[in-house]
Amino acid sequence: MHLYTAPLSLFARKVEIVLAEKAIPFERTMVAFSQSTGYAPKHPAVLAANLKAQVPVLIDRDLTLYDSTVICEYLEDAYPNPPLYPREPAARARCRLLELEADEVLLVPVCALMHRSEPPDARPPAQRLQLEQQEPAAEAAILTNYDALSARLGDRHFLCDTFSVADIATFMIVHYAIRLGGPSPEHLPNLQSWYARLSERPSFSAIIAEIAAADRELSHPIAPWRQAP
Repeated sequence: MHLYTAPLSLFARKVEIVLAEKAIPFERTMVAFSQSTGYAPKHPAVLAANLKAQVPVLIDRDLTLYDSTVICEYLEDAYPNPPLYPREPAARARCRLLELEADEVLLVPVCALMHRSEPPDARPPAQRLQLEQQEPAAEAAILTNYDALSARLGDRHFLCDTFSVADIATFMIVHYAIRLGGPSPEHLPNLQSWYARLSERPSFSAIIAEIAAADRELSHPIAPWRQAP
């Protein structure tokens, strides 16, 4: 099995955590990336495999897949133990919805902060100013999402009762919000405990360390977020 990934691709890192949690051996190729030029030049294997020319791309024998959700569902079907989706259909559907909400809803305001890790001169000044003016609304949206996640989590250890892909996907987006100097969930004790608990799992801690190392090499330093009084 071979995975094409990238040092700061949260979706590729999501797949890496799934592979680690399932103890599936794999080789990986880290594609070229910089904060100034992005994914350039595009890796030829990624261009050949993915119509969107994005990582992750997974090759398992004669099967080639892209899109983190498709890859995670395949890994669950092909390598079912340990399970990372609930077995019961309704619970499984709720888990998939939580993954989708992380990947497509919470991701949107987090993306609005991604320019923070770029060099200051990576964009024209007017464009950078426009992005900076959108930051307060993005941070407010992240906090609203945290409130919803906290209510959903309640007093449980995991979002779907047992550890699942929903936890992995949601953690990655929350981690990137914090990494980009956005809000942390520290004002919500249950969500903060959930985040800390996942951070201690070996599969997560290894990826957190690699992302931090990649930021030291590739990213412009980001000031830590401070909660407004």
